Amino acid sequence: MITIKNMVCRRCLWAVEEVFRQQGIALRSLSLGQAEPVEELSPEQLEKLGEALGALGFELLSDRRSRLVERIKAAIIELVQRPEGLPALRLSSYLSERLASDYSALSKLFSEVEGITIEHYYILQRIERVKELIVYDELSISEIAYRMGYSSAAYLSSQFKRITGMSPRAFRELRASPRRPLDEV
Repeated sequence: MITIKNMVCRRCLWAVEEVFRQQGIALRSLSLGQAEPVEELSPEQLEKLGEALGALGFELLSDRRSRLVERIKAAIIELVQRPEGLPALRLSSYLSERLASDYSALSKLFSEVEGITIEHYYILQRIERVKELIVYDELSISEIAYRMGYSSAAYLSSQFKRITGMSPRAFRELRASPRRPLDEV
C-alpha cells in the first residue's frame, strides 16, 4: 500500500490514477490518500512516481505516523463530503471504527504531527463544506445546518463566524469570497 499526501477529492483520485497509468503501474485499488499497486514497486519506480506526483502537488509518505495522519484526514474528508449529509454519530467513534485504532491514540498522534486537534480539523473541514453549499445556493442556512449535523442554524452561524469572521449570510452575499483548497485546511 502506498500512502499519498494531499489527495482530498475526486479530481485528486483521477489525477493520481492518470499518473499511475502514465508510469505504467497497474492499480489494484485507489482511494483518498492510498493506492495499492498490483505488483511491488522497485525503488526506481517509487522515485519516478514520487517525482510525477510531486509535480501535481502530491507527496509519497513513507513513515507510519504520517501515513496514519493522512488516513485520518482522508476519513474526515470523506465523512464531511457525503452528499447525503453527516450521519448522527460521534467523530471519535467513526474514526476509531474506520481506522481500527483507539481514538485517544489517534488524537494524540494527529495533534503532535499537525499542530491542531482532530476536532478542530473536523470543524475546519465542515466549515469549508458549508461554504461550498452556500456558494451552490441550493439550500437555506437551516437546511445546510441540518445536512452538516449542526443542532441548529444558530449554532452553525456562530461556529461559521468564529472560523471565518463573517456570518453565513454575509458570506452568501459576498459570493466571491475565497475558499481554501481542502488540502490546505
